[in-house]
Amino acid sequence: MWQRHKDIWSKEKTCDRLPKFLIIGPQKTGTTALHSFLSLHPAISSSFPSPISYEEVQFFSGPNYQRGIDWYMDFFPIPSNVSTDFLFEKSANYFDSEVAPPRATALLPRAKIIAVLINPADRAYSWYQHQRAHQDVVALNYSFHEVVSARRSSPPALQALQRRILGPGAYASHLDRWLHHYQPSQLLIVDGVLLRSNPVQVMNGVQKFLGVTPHYNYTQALMFDETKGFWCQRLDGARSRCLGKSKGRKYPDMSAETRALLSEHYREQNLELLRLFNRLGQAPPPWLREELHGASWS
Repeated sequence: MWQRHKDIWSKEKTCDRLPKFLIIGPQKTGTTALHSFLSLHPAISSSFPSPISYEEVQFFSGPNYQRGIDWYMDFFPIPSNVSTDFLFEKSANYFDSEVAPPRATALLPRAKIIAVLINPADRAYSWYQHQRAHQDVVALNYSFHEVVSARRSSPPALQALQRRILGPGAYASHLDRWLHHYQPSQLLIVDGVLLRSNPVQVMNGVQKFLGVTPHYNYTQALMFDETKGFWCQRLDGARSRCLGKSKGRKYPDMSAETRALLSEHYREQNLELLRLFNRLGQAPPPWLREELHGASWS
């Protein structure tokens, strides 16, 4: 624990209300769905939603860190059984933060870390559409291709949006930063594509990784909602409870020209990501092999 933590740690405090694992993101990969499915588990409890930061605590990655440990711990319920209850939080901007990994490991050295990944080109496009839906002026005034192909001579606001859209997709670099502070055995990379198509399989793997008991039957807990087009919580009868209206938002397909540009942009990072999967002993997702088809993996 960092000296700063020790200096503000009173004798009355315990670690009971600190999370056992973190979902670190990145944005637009399926972290909200994972959070929702985990919250169904009887032995797993999420942090309380924050009213000011898109429901996420965002403690380790920004100015909230200066609010201190008491502020952070107040976001978590008091566990009914410290040894068996699993507290967690999801803050998707932890993933590409430079300060989050060292801060997190200083306070939570034994925590497990979960990242959700999809093709970085698809993640970038989804984030762009997310910004448009939230009336981002730059995203509304420029096409996706104009954003990702912006040059140094482009307007500063356009370059800033480009960095925000493309930066988190450098998966290997960001994961290496987390692995500098956490052991490989503490990190699980979830295939966001599989989470969307077969969440039961993914959730069984997540439960095994966490070592949580009892084993929760997600086959009975989840159902595919034909109207929404994704998996939701099963209620009584044929009813379901799904994520918010923005989830599953439809938008035009990315152009072939733009996809080719992004495939080239992320090629080295994707190659490094494949090597990282091999080092971790985790199977790379099909989308990564498809993206790198014909490339040298050595």
